[in-house]
Amino acid sequence: MKRSPFSSQLSFVCPLSVTALSGLLLHSAIPAAIAEPYRIPDQEIACEMLVVGGGLAGAATAYEALLAGRTVCLTELTDWVGGQISSQGTSALDERATQRQLLYYPRGYLDLRSRIEDRYNKLNPGDCWVSESCFLPEAGHEILMEMLEDAAEAGEGELKWFPATVIKELNVVDGQIRGAIAIQHQPADGTAPLNSEPLSQFIEDAYRYENSARFDKTILRFLPAPAIQPTPARLAEWFVVDATETGELIALADVPYRLGIDARSYLEPSASSATDDPYCTQGFTYTFAMEATEEPIEHIAPPFYERYKPYYSYELERLADFDVVFTYRRIHAAEKPPKQGRSSLQDYEVNPGDISMQNWTWGNDYRPGTEQDNLIYSRDQLLATGQLEPSGWLGGLRTETLQAGEENALGFFHWLAAGITDSQLGDGVKQPHPNNRLLTGFDAPMGTAHGLSKHPYMREARRIIGRPAFGLPQGFTITEIDISRKDYRDPYYVQTLPAEMYRRLLLALAGLETIPFISGDQTPEQVTRRARSTIYPDSVGMAHYAIDFHPCMALHPPELPGNYERPGERQGAEGNPYPFQIPLRSMIPQKIDNMLVVGKSIAASHIAAAAYRVHSFEWSSGAAAGNTLAFSLERGILPYQLVDQLPQAEPELEALQQRLRETNNPIAFPNTSIFNEQWQDWR
Repeated sequence: MKRSPFSSQLSFVCPLSVTALSGLLLHSAIPAAIAEPYRIPDQEIACEMLVVGGGLAGAATAYEALLAGRTVCLTELTDWVGGQISSQGTSALDERATQRQLLYYPRGYLDLRSRIEDRYNKLNPGDCWVSESCFLPEAGHEILMEMLEDAAEAGEGELKWFPATVIKELNVVDGQIRGAIAIQHQPADGTAPLNSEPLSQFIEDAYRYENSARFDKTILRFLPAPAIQPTPARLAEWFVVDATETGELIALADVPYRLGIDARSYLEPSASSATDDPYCTQGFTYTFAMEATEEPIEHIAPPFYERYKPYYSYELERLADFDVVFTYRRIHAAEKPPKQGRSSLQDYEVNPGDISMQNWTWGNDYRPGTEQDNLIYSRDQLLATGQLEPSGWLGGLRTETLQAGEENALGFFHWLAAGITDSQLGDGVKQPHPNNRLLTGFDAPMGTAHGLSKHPYMREARRIIGRPAFGLPQGFTITEIDISRKDYRDPYYVQTLPAEMYRRLLLALAGLETIPFISGDQTPEQVTRRARSTIYPDSVGMAHYAIDFHPCMALHPPELPGNYERPGERQGAEGNPYPFQIPLRSMIPQKIDNMLVVGKSIAASHIAAAAYRVHSFEWSSGAAAGNTLAFSLERGILPYQLVDQLPQAEPELEALQQRLRETNNPIAFPNTSIFNEQWQDWR
């Protein structure tokens, strides 16, 4: 038995055995257990930046850091880089019309779009209607790997790529991460290749030190690389980035964060609850690909179909058309689209050989929302399950809910092909469509034997609370009113919010009329609310998307017959946001000085996070992180020092922002100014 360098406490467990996958998901999830003894690392790897999570935000961080000549270690639970556009299967770029028309994106995101178009000789090879670019997930992985390799060559950086790898322990000393222990898994001799089982069947095994019947493990220790230049003296030897899909590192490091619904306040006036609720997060989705066939196929219901059947629906009458649903996210079109324009969604036809990726709210979205079934464990739940104990981390997710999401997704395919029920629209709406097959196998679009995405598409994660600052004693957070264009004079808010809360709401939105409001020269009724998002002095990126909700369900389990969405959850989504910025303060956690947070785990409220989660935002946040950390290494400073004197001038921050602009990573939309109130036409 070896002593862990991170702790003097050790726990023990027998090696995990993995039950083989037989057909569909028939067996229960692997039960949680205490962690096994620590193993001495098999390898030590030095980096200037350790980026944990290979989604779009992590890939963008690495891309910019490599162009800056840095050594980057990039880890990822799956064996594909790209997250949303690859391992999560949502290879349909979510973009807003005005930003897309202007092509106002970071340089790496523009490079990604350009390479998709070059690969297929068109930007939208799927001829889908939800996006201007729908393509195969494997292409997303391959294109991003090419981009990272090219960035390393162009910038003379070095990429160290670690697929099938998870972080198990962090060594935190004096407010900095000094090292990290990771576990990389590969199939044991005589077992099936990776991606043979869905995630629920191996995720806990992947986080255990001991070799198992399924996996051989390589234990890795990540450490800071020796300084390349002796001056200036670095305040941090390296930097760590949490780019995971659920905010794993912020949970493991136990920095302050939020999860789920934020209590209603003047900053979050559309919140569905008067109190915090960590269990209601947006739904997660196991995507899959299906192909239209010439001949009908016999479809046999999976054994768990009756459990989930009461949930499935086309949802809206205007969408109650199989061809509309199929072409919504068609990722491969067998025939060229018609030359003449289409006047309605009904003009999109399905042809044999077409491939559709499914990501449907009342379909393969799985939307738990109670303490009994939430997917992402809260801090209290992590403590109760021992995952914050030394060597106890198992990923921080409820495995049984992952499995239910997988079953729900496979059931949804059967419903699309053979179902005749509809939970929201009633009988007589849904008809069978047997001329379709689920695409399974390692050469299928999702790259898995079972046909589901390698990782579920995550819409919400743990979200850090930024550091206390001037005017923000509780810590920095982007909130609903920072981005939303809702009409808060609507009777709903007048009647729902207490009088003083409503007054503070109007004051917060007064913009240039703030001083007359405070002095009493104008009454609340006379104040005209600002018509723009909050402008941040520390902006390092920008994005634009709808406040898009896939609300949790009110009752347990989500598929319970007659279940309904949590009341009020869509209230915040009724007003589209203005174009918005990504402040550096939203990426800096409390307690740890050499870590940045990107993607869905930045400091944003439940409602704001519903807009800060799509493809271009993830890239923009990662581009900001890569440049910020390269800049910090060059200057020998810590990221929080760039913003700790705000609202006073911050010369180093201004130099970083100039760097971002010069590298074609915009930090604000055109004509952003407190005097510009002309954002109504942005769509």
